[in-house]
Amino acid sequence: MCGITGWVSFHQDARANTPVIEAMTATLTPRGPDASGIWLGAHAAIGHRRLAVIDLDGGTQPMTDRSRQTVLSYSGEIYNHHELRAELRGRGHEFRTRSDTEVVLRAYAEWGRDMATHLDGMFAFAVWDEHEQRLLLVRDRLGVKPLYWAAVDGGLAFGSEPKALFAHPEITPRVDADGLREAYSLLFNTGPTVWSGIHEIPPGGLLTLGREGITERLYWELEARPSYDDQESYNDRDAAVERVRALVDRAARTQLEADVPRCSLLSGGLDSTVLTALLADELRLREGPDARIRSYAVDYSDQAEQFTGDVLRTGHDTPFAAEAGAFIGTDHSTVVLDPHTLLDPGHRQAVVVARDSPIGVGDMDTSLYLLFGEIRRHSTVALSGEAADEVFGGYPWFHNPKALAASTFPWLLVTGDEAAMPLHPDLAAKLRIGEFRDDTYRDALAAVPHADGEDAVEHRQREMQHLSLTRWLRQLLHRKDRLSMAQGLEVRVPYCDHRLVEYAFNTPWALKSYDGREKSLLRAVGTGLAPESVLWRPKNHSPATHHPDYNRGLQEMARDALAAHGGQVRDLADETRIKPCLDTPPEELEWGHRLRLERVVDLALWLDHYRPALTL
Repeated sequence: MCGITGWVSFHQDARANTPVIEAMTATLTPRGPDASGIWLGAHAAIGHRRLAVIDLDGGTQPMTDRSRQTVLSYSGEIYNHHELRAELRGRGHEFRTRSDTEVVLRAYAEWGRDMATHLDGMFAFAVWDEHEQRLLLVRDRLGVKPLYWAAVDGGLAFGSEPKALFAHPEITPRVDADGLREAYSLLFNTGPTVWSGIHEIPPGGLLTLGREGITERLYWELEARPSYDDQESYNDRDAAVERVRALVDRAARTQLEADVPRCSLLSGGLDSTVLTALLADELRLREGPDARIRSYAVDYSDQAEQFTGDVLRTGHDTPFAAEAGAFIGTDHSTVVLDPHTLLDPGHRQAVVVARDSPIGVGDMDTSLYLLFGEIRRHSTVALSGEAADEVFGGYPWFHNPKALAASTFPWLLVTGDEAAMPLHPDLAAKLRIGEFRDDTYRDALAAVPHADGEDAVEHRQREMQHLSLTRWLRQLLHRKDRLSMAQGLEVRVPYCDHRLVEYAFNTPWALKSYDGREKSLLRAVGTGLAPESVLWRPKNHSPATHHPDYNRGLQEMARDALAAHGGQVRDLADETRIKPCLDTPPEELEWGHRLRLERVVDLALWLDHYRPALTL
């Protein structure tokens, strides 16, 4: 995994601005700690930071094809690069490396802007075509890897993260009312960002810049259209289970490839256990019966001593993770964090900077960042069970009649506004977030594809899955990418395989919930791969500390945040609704109210680091 950046301007000579591309590239050093490179042409500057994973010696970037005058800066993994390499060789292309990067470069030479449809994987890349005087920006189908852009004089600048764009002299951190509305509405739109003038390439999106201007299009999106070859499995339970097993197994096998140490994130839930079991089996096939994959879980010292549940957590993960690791035969470790460590200002600042955003989930973000730092000591690639809930219908809102009947995004019902940072009344009146949510929800439902003949249940469940896959999943992938790459760790997500997603999206709800539970098809696949206790345990969210000392420290940090920046936080936040959270005894502070304080602290850290111009 890597960081990419650069700009194209038809009004300037990029060769006169070497310090700019060097500065932009340097901001992405955590994403690519192993190597750095830049390329300069008359109208284009391309930068790259590399995390070496495949072909450690041969995959340096930016990679050029001199005969065709093209330059590539690429981040990601192409899981079908062996098959593509063989196909491209058959079409006359020669290769000088083993890297998947070169496969992407040759794919552009063969298929041009249609190349993305040939790629399976997670990726974000830029191709500058010197001959055509054209820039191509491409992002993977599910949006696993990030890619942003902003207009500059005569063209545009791009980067894996907004911070790279801010190193360009024409782009400064600015936030307007639209940006705050996007951030605090928690609707996870794709395209606009919290930053004024900075746009996100959508998942499955492609942007082209030429002298004639910018064009954008989608090369992939979810469709309500079962493929003919799979028709039988859409109507037969056993056939559906076999099809899902084959798709999940294929995704796991193809994503295990790396020339560096790999591991699995094993929480003790169904998703990560099934994935880890498949990875362990594949590793034994490749390296022998004694091969063992490393697996990791995270816990807090207070939870290890005495578990405390809340609205999102009904059980303690660690014993299930340990049991799953022993059942599968992994080299399992539990990273136990001291809740006091989560209050470290340096850790909190690092998380906010990694996100480029004031919106997070407090100690769950910090713990993930610290977990990834510990894993990075031993492994460079980790595989995660992210997206299984969206793909197989695992969240409570797929099964809760109240959520199914609600006329709003289902995740807003989990804790309501209790977990949202209340905005200052004057700002709230200007942002009109309630109206924005209503309008956005109607637009989101209008974008859901439906098949002919759907009954009411199928119609509604397809809406819920589409919302989950195109919005809720977006922020989970964003979180995992930013916090892992801040530690120089690549995280792969096999459940985001687009073939699996397409198949599950078109599988009838009656099959996805045939045993009356969530994730019925995945549970059937997991039979024999996971302990019975893991197969049948309820959905559990990421662990969180409940230590009174953490709550007490958070309250102090929130008080300091409200007093900082000359009252700027008070201009944005409603102190009268935050104060009760500050006055609650630490041992009685509810999770939702605590998250409210977390967002006040993160807002202050975000303002302190970026010092954005606020135009509200």
